[in-house]
Amino acid sequence: MGRIGVIGGSGLYHIDELEIIAKKDVTTPYGGPSDRLTIGRYKGREIVFLPRHGAGHTILPGELNFRANIYAMKKLGVEWLISLSACGSFREELKPRDIVIVDQFFDRTNQARKTTFFGDGIVAHISFSHPVCPSLSEILYKTALGAGMPVHRGGTYVNMEGPAFSTKAESCVYKSWGMDVIGMTNMAEARLAREAEICYSTVAFVTDYDAWHESKVPVTLEMIIENLNKNVENARALLKLVVPAIPEKRTCECREALRYAILTKPDAVPAKTKKKLKLIIGKYVQ
Repeated sequence: MGRIGVIGGSGLYHIDELEIIAKKDVTTPYGGPSDRLTIGRYKGREIVFLPRHGAGHTILPGELNFRANIYAMKKLGVEWLISLSACGSFREELKPRDIVIVDQFFDRTNQARKTTFFGDGIVAHISFSHPVCPSLSEILYKTALGAGMPVHRGGTYVNMEGPAFSTKAESCVYKSWGMDVIGMTNMAEARLAREAEICYSTVAFVTDYDAWHESKVPVTLEMIIENLNKNVENARALLKLVVPAIPEKRTCECREALRYAILTKPDAVPAKTKKKLKLIIGKYVQ
C-alpha cells in the first residue's frame, strides 16, 4: 500500500492527531528537502508530511528545492501527494477562505527553478496536458463538497515568481487572460510529481483577491495571515475526511507516466545518470 504525502503550505507546519512513527532527514541526489519529513499513521493510513517552506517558514518560493522535495516523497514510498497551498483569486466568486481544486497551471516564473529530473544524458517528455491526477482531485472535491466546505471544482493556477505580490497591472492582465488563482510554488511540484509517477493534486485556499479588485484595499500580509489561519482549520478538517477515502491501489495513468516518455536509448544513458535516477527510471531503464 503506497503512502499518502502531504505538502503543507503557508500556515500548515504539522498535522494534528498524527501518530508519529519517525522523522527522517532524507538525502537525495539534488540536495536536501525543505525540512525533515514526518512519517506517521493517520486515519488508518501512513502519511508522509513535509512543510514546504520549512517548519519555521524560512525558505522563499524561489529558493525551494523542488526536486529534493518530490524525490524525498518518492523515496519514502509516496504514491498520492496532496499539496495544500495559499493563493490569491481573480474571480469574484472565488472568495477568500474558499477552496479551489486546481486542474490547470500557467507558468510565469523566470525558469531558474529546476522543474525536471531529466538531463545529464537522458531525455524524457512527459504528457502534461492534464497536470493533476484526475482521480485524486475528484476525491478531494467530493470530500470537501460532502463536508459542506466552500469548494470549487477546477481552475487555472498561474505560478508567479514572487516573493513580492502582484502589481495591479500584472493582476489585471492575469485576470483578463482568464486565470483563476495565483500562487508561487505549485507548477514545479506538479511537473516533478508527474515525472516521479506520483498522483498529485493541488488544494488551493484563497486568502485574498490579489491586486485587481477595485473595491478592496491592496493586499497586505496582515490580511493574508488572518485568512491563512482560517484556511488552516479547513485544511486540517479536509485531511481528516479525505485520507480514509483515498484508495489503497491506483488505477490512473499517473502510475506509469514515464512508460513512453523516455526517448534516450537505455545503453546511451551515462552510468552516473542511471544511478542517480534509478528511483525514478529504474523500471524502464536498466
